[in-house]
Amino acid sequence: MFLLLPFDSLVVNLLGISITVLFTLLLVFIIVPAIFGVSFGIRKVYMKTLLKIFQWATLRIERGAKEKNHPLYKPYANGIIAKEPTSLEQEIKELRRSSSGKALDTPEFELSDIFYFCRKGIETIMDDEVTKRFSAEELESWNLLSRTNYNFQYISLRLTVLWGLGVLIRYCFLLPLRIALAFTGISLLVTGTTVLGYLPAGRCKEFLSKHVHLMCYRICVRALTAIITYHHRENRPRNGGICVANHTSPIDVIILASDGYYAMVGQIHGGLMGVIQRAMVKACPHVWFERSEVKDRHLVAKRLSEHVQDKSKLPILIFPEGTCINNTSVMMFKKGSFEIGATVYPVAIKYDPQFGDAFWNSSKYGMVTYLLRMMTSWAIVCSVWYLPPMTRQPEEDAVQFANRVKSAIARQGGLVDLLWDGGLKREKVKDTFKEEQQKLYSKMIVGNHEDRSRS
Repeated sequence: MFLLLPFDSLVVNLLGISITVLFTLLLVFIIVPAIFGVSFGIRKVYMKTLLKIFQWATLRIERGAKEKNHPLYKPYANGIIAKEPTSLEQEIKELRRSSSGKALDTPEFELSDIFYFCRKGIETIMDDEVTKRFSAEELESWNLLSRTNYNFQYISLRLTVLWGLGVLIRYCFLLPLRIALAFTGISLLVTGTTVLGYLPAGRCKEFLSKHVHLMCYRICVRALTAIITYHHRENRPRNGGICVANHTSPIDVIILASDGYYAMVGQIHGGLMGVIQRAMVKACPHVWFERSEVKDRHLVAKRLSEHVQDKSKLPILIFPEGTCINNTSVMMFKKGSFEIGATVYPVAIKYDPQFGDAFWNSSKYGMVTYLLRMMTSWAIVCSVWYLPPMTRQPEEDAVQFANRVKSAIARQGGLVDLLWDGGLKREKVKDTFKEEQQKLYSKMIVGNHEDRSRS
């Protein structure tokens, strides 16, 4: 027993030295730069190195697949069927002419019209514009993550060893490091905002609160190895306004808050999230709602309006889609935040899925599973564009204003602009959509009949 003591002492000393070195490296290369908002460029070198490895691995797999005559990519895996933008009347007219050679206004009803609706129904099932926006985008290259393209199969021993080495690096090195950084950032946020809550309101408290928030969010960004490029920073949201952005992931908040100071809007939660919310609201005025209050549109609009009317308060950060979309498109914006007459600061966020998919499919993964997937990805790479501020025009209603802002965000981010409600992720299509198509067809038939009666 006494002979083992020197060995045990050596192990303890080595463990202590390792922890000290690790903490020192974290402090010097990650935490301190995050506090001052600087970067040593290590993440960019890391990203360039990964790109070269991905390119080599993809080329090797493509060559091996070609030798074995194995289909590597699914045709039209993520694409949309090309369609010409035509109206219901134009399509039925063309169908009638091709089938019977008659003009549209010859019969009141033709049996061939049924085939139009059958074809449209099959096209919608095969190429649904909505549900495909709630599944992760499949890459046409391999980034050593087996979940990014399920068509890549075993090619060679070298690639298998490379993938296994990647698993070890991501789970045994990056994951513990990221968890430590996330714990540090959240702990500092809760502690710092709680202490600031005891200070009297004033410029000093506002200054300290801003820098505590920025520091903690920047540490959390580094916990995801996030590499963010911000464009047009002169358009960053200002006090008394509303910042609206497309929504892909819960980390959208961290991405934006690491470069600006915002008042958050959301429902009051329990557990760890509730602790963070209660601490944050002590340092600056966020807008939290009880579960029963969220459904009251008028109460929400009133609270938001009261906040933006005070030009000394922080800009509100809102994601009007109301749910996460897979970063290929922008879906319908809820009109609530566009009714209160405040200046709107649009922001477009576009993620690069090569290093890790940021999309949260909340119907498939819980928050813990999602965070594990994020923290075991190689990195989170994205671009953020601050667009010029926009105000509601006199002739616009809230829906038109929301659509104009949404179109600007989609155009800047290279995203598809869709009119569908993101709520269809969990709900069925409303009957009003079906009735609209029925009314269009009925109007076309009845209108033709009326025209012939007059003649």
